[in-house]
Amino acid sequence: MTVPDRVRWAIEVVGPRPEDEILEIGAGPGLAAALVCERLRGGRLLAIDRSPTAVARIGERNAEHVAAGRLAVRQSALADLIVPPGSFDTAFAMNVNVFWVGDPARELAVLKAALREGGSLHVLYDAGAPTAAERITEPVAAVLREHGFTGVTVHTAALGIGVSARR
Repeated sequence: MTVPDRVRWAIEVVGPRPEDEILEIGAGPGLAAALVCERLRGGRLLAIDRSPTAVARIGERNAEHVAAGRLAVRQSALADLIVPPGSFDTAFAMNVNVFWVGDPARELAVLKAALREGGSLHVLYDAGAPTAAERITEPVAAVLREHGFTGVTVHTAALGIGVSARR
């Protein structure tokens, strides 16, 4: 399957390193998981999604990465995710609306606990309409700051928009 340029752009923003422990939130069809896992050499990706159909699709599409131990797939909403504290160097989400359409306090608490000190969080979206950047990135940046994330950076590109921050 062809990977859309917007997904490639998002993974460039995330910038996975070979040894990173990474969490993908709302992993959908598993396209981003494949790109991340291709870069891992000793690191691992945990891909979560609420949908059992998506979880099955991610595992099927990335069977070789699962077999190699680079990828684990779990059915879970972010707010319900239980992992040991400081499990991840990086977490990212693509087109996950919980960060700007409601109160993501529970989700951000889970992420703060799951990320290592200095770990990065990337909340990324398709570029969308001309007003999408202001409508989405401003509220996401504000809520990340409000919940103690630092180094908040807004991304606006032809292929996507988003916000990155550090724990």
